[in-house]
Amino acid sequence: MQLNTLPARSGLTWVRQGIRTFWRQPLAMSGLFFLFMVLVSLVSIVPIIGAGLALVLLPALTLGMMAATEVAEDQRFPMPVQLFAALKNGPQRKAMLQLGAGYAVGFLAIMGISVLVDGGTFARVYLTGANMSPEVVNSAPFQSALWVSMLLYIPLAMMFWHAPALVHWQAVPPAKSLFFSFLACWRNLRAFMVYGAVWFGLFIAAATLSMLVTSLLGNPSLLMAILMPVGLMVAAMFFTSMVYSVRDCFQVNGGDHAPRAHDHA
Repeated sequence: MQLNTLPARSGLTWVRQGIRTFWRQPLAMSGLFFLFMVLVSLVSIVPIIGAGLALVLLPALTLGMMAATEVAEDQRFPMPVQLFAALKNGPQRKAMLQLGAGYAVGFLAIMGISVLVDGGTFARVYLTGANMSPEVVNSAPFQSALWVSMLLYIPLAMMFWHAPALVHWQAVPPAKSLFFSFLACWRNLRAFMVYGAVWFGLFIAAATLSMLVTSLLGNPSLLMAILMPVGLMVAAMFFTSMVYSVRDCFQVNGGDHAPRAHDHA
């Protein structure tokens, strides 16, 4: 396995590849992402352990979206079972769950630090979906906790961005996968900055378009009815694009289940 250094424009290429593959199987990829969100939500409501268990499952489900992307890329219909590819019986399942446990510990540690900033308001809102007044959300302590959490989440995201694919397809031990993932993101930081900026712009454009359509229809109550499916579709496109960054950042050899050699079509 070799780590590649890529130009900044690769970030735009990943976006384009993800959108292109999504539209090969738009209903399937949207449906799988919706199932992804439903599963996480259902697990999250389990008393006491729900939030932590949902975090443990996130790397495995993310890998499932990558596996589904490869099926859609071949213009085949990805079935729901693809979402659970990393949890099937096999030598990598234990490693994937260990990776998930590490993600849960890291994320909850960030939430714990945010508690020190605002007394736990931000963590309660994020983890339980508790409703807060606009005054509380706009308060200085809440905003500080928000920004601290975002800054601390960046290195966590870098460690776990490629890790599920490395563990599942390349049998890299969880600890090493975190190191290689962080290194790949750091070495290709410009490409990932472009990638993030483009997706941020697309989400803003989707929200703006939804508001424009609502305004033209003259019915503000339709905003969420329009925004939700549009946002779901754009989020599904984002998850469809993730595997392409893995292919480009890592040049892998052999293996029936390894990501395909990267291309820039």
